[in-house]
Amino acid sequence: MDTTTTPAANTSTAPQSTPATPVRLTEAAVAQVKKVIQDQGFQDYYFSIRVVPAGCSGLGYDLNMVREAKPGDLTWDQEGVKIATDALSNKYLMGTEIDFVSSVTGAGFKFNNPNAKSSCGCGTSFST
Repeated sequence: MDTTTTPAANTSTAPQSTPATPVRLTEAAVAQVKKVIQDQGFQDYYFSIRVVPAGCSGLGYDLNMVREAKPGDLTWDQEGVKIATDALSNKYLMGTEIDFVSSVTGAGFKFNNPNAKSSCGCGTSFST
């Protein structure tokens, strides 16, 4: 797995330690993101993963394709997918695995987040 982590706003040429990436995509999730990139013309975009206020448990996930990472974002590459998240989301996402699952009832990204202490009944939000 190719993972490189850098702050988006970093312009220093000094060597920097590479922090651990907060999120790992499964092979199925990487394939799905690459499919979206190809089908929708999002070449050179970032797959933005953020934690936002949402749902009855308080926090939810926000996934988007964005042209540029925001200043201060943590960015990395996993198998050709450029990923970005902000510092606050990083706190909630550390150690999270994102999978893409498909069943007869639908398809979507599934989060295995070790920081989530509980989630709502419908599974769209969580709390820590």
